[in-house]
Amino acid sequence: MPGVMPEASKTDVVIVGAGPAGLMLATWLAHTGIHARLLDKRQTKIFTGQADGLQCRTQEIFESFGFADRVAKEAYKMEEFSMWNPSPSGVLRRDERFPDTPVGISRFHESVLHQGRIERFFLDNIGKYAEMTGAGVSVERGVLPLSIEIDEETAEDPDAYPVTMVLRHLTEEEATPEQSKSGSGVEDGLFRSNLAPDDTADLVRRTSGKEGREEVVRAKYVVGCDGAHSWVRSQLGFRLEGEPTDYIWGVLDIVPITNFPDIRNRCSVHSEASGSLMVIPRENSLVRLYVQLNEVQPDAETGRADRTSITPEKILKAAQKTLAPYTLEYKHCHWWTAYQIGQRVGTQFSKLERVFLAGDAVHTHSPKAGQGMNVSMQDSYNLGWKIAHCVQKKAPRSILKTYQSERRRIAQDLIAFDHKFSRLFSGRPAKDAADEAGVDLKEFKRVFLQGAMFASGLSVDYGRSMLVFKEGSAKEQGDGTDVVGNVKVVASKQELAKNCPVGMRFPTFQVLNQSGGRPWQFQQWLKSDGRYRVVLFAGNVKDTIQQKRVRTWCEEAEKEGSWLKRHTPKDKAINSIIEILTIHSSARKETELLDDFPALLHPLRENDMGWDYEKVFVDDVSYHHGDGRAYEGYGVDKARGCVVAVRPDGYTGFIGELEDVDGLDSYFAACLLDV
Repeated sequence: MPGVMPEASKTDVVIVGAGPAGLMLATWLAHTGIHARLLDKRQTKIFTGQADGLQCRTQEIFESFGFADRVAKEAYKMEEFSMWNPSPSGVLRRDERFPDTPVGISRFHESVLHQGRIERFFLDNIGKYAEMTGAGVSVERGVLPLSIEIDEETAEDPDAYPVTMVLRHLTEEEATPEQSKSGSGVEDGLFRSNLAPDDTADLVRRTSGKEGREEVVRAKYVVGCDGAHSWVRSQLGFRLEGEPTDYIWGVLDIVPITNFPDIRNRCSVHSEASGSLMVIPRENSLVRLYVQLNEVQPDAETGRADRTSITPEKILKAAQKTLAPYTLEYKHCHWWTAYQIGQRVGTQFSKLERVFLAGDAVHTHSPKAGQGMNVSMQDSYNLGWKIAHCVQKKAPRSILKTYQSERRRIAQDLIAFDHKFSRLFSGRPAKDAADEAGVDLKEFKRVFLQGAMFASGLSVDYGRSMLVFKEGSAKEQGDGTDVVGNVKVVASKQELAKNCPVGMRFPTFQVLNQSGGRPWQFQQWLKSDGRYRVVLFAGNVKDTIQQKRVRTWCEEAEKEGSWLKRHTPKDKAINSIIEILTIHSSARKETELLDDFPALLHPLRENDMGWDYEKVFVDDVSYHHGDGRAYEGYGVDKARGCVVAVRPDGYTGFIGELEDVDGLDSYFAACLLDV
């Protein structure tokens, strides 16, 4: 009958928006075997342009999923940052050079690769792991959500599908965005820019009465990764707090023809009177230019600039003025866009912990710090495993409250940093010490260097919660929400692993496999597969007293009712939910896997596959790669060791002595359900 909706289908998770944040979430769900539908109103993925910066932590996450090598082969790794400023006579000159990424913070350096390739890597990985795990993760394009409702009465029922959505499948014409009328013939990104109005409501009107299928889907969870104009956010009645600035910037992806000497370095350029620009060298001889458009001003009434007045030619002319006396031309332009700087953060990141927002849907800022795509992906990286654990009934739904507490605080910190950085970047240089209206370029350098660690993604420090057992106030360390409740949080003994701050990403150092001697960065064993890790720093196992401590620890873990037994299904391997990895400090050649380590630390594998030789590592000298000095790096005593619990997303959750069985038990009682 016309107008009658078909019976609703069911799925675990619906993701709205197939950009990097949505794809990151879908990747988590594919790796953990969760059924999900990833929807996007656009007909195709990105093929050129858009976001391009990849920070250190993002690349570590890619490695944990298994495709960092593909990024490394195609991306351009930025080594150096140059600052160009006017001399006292007003002539542009290079003032300083320094490393683009702080030295020694990660095995990865800031790199750039256009968003289309990154989306391709995600899609390939989703397909591979969805098949391996049996996850029904589908990527569906040209699908528009029309409505969303939450049944509040069943929101806390872990078996319920409380979110109902009506979806419409668009025609190819409807799902294809309208390009600008600049006449350049080059694909632009203005339809995704904040200078463009959201077209979701218009699409709904355009599809009304046309041929097209509508369907009803019921989901356990919905995540809006649908950008700054987020339809999901508007349906929830949430808002972004903050204001746009008057700074308008154009972006060109070109193959430059120029005599500017640092065109293959990342650069900031402040001219005396013609604005600023940033140079980002790219793959395949491309260079991205972020160019300040002083001639384009926001409308006095709306506060928005007229995007139809912006063309690639206008952006180029502004860049030429800023770079003078150096020349700049191009024959090949691959993509261009423009945007208006605005810093906003969402008031709420979820409703009833059933519908969530991630990425640009809850925070917007300028792209020049290379944070937009990275922070967006790290939002959904934080959320993905938590949703998976709740769907699989491994964890209480209360862990989902930590998403807003952890990520909204990061968004607030990001907005504060971007607010300062973008204004220093966009302002004109001060003529002298008395010029208070101008930008102090020494202050610009100080803020840039100070923000480099923040920009890398490695300064993230999650506050006290049921997932992070640390001292202090959960509200003050988070976004002000209560994420502890009645949970017994035992403070970790941070002094046992001085360089592994609780709440921060567990660092990595070289270790050797005990059995084969192969060197590894330990982080390579922290795969994004949904498992917690207990890292047993076993210390010097050749010492009789320490050997006894290690054996007692294993005996306690194997007792009925222990933290390990309570969270291991009877039909699953001992490492299925909590994996135990060991790093010891004895001389490798004097130590034997089967003699010196209890079977718990190298268990027999399923299907008669023998002992697991990839669970025990040693801090010793490699034949070809030197000494990783892991114990020193982690700040752990080489004789006594300690125990560290690491979350599925690689962040340190708890630190204790080998005898702190109750502390470890309390930690897993807070974040996992008994099986």
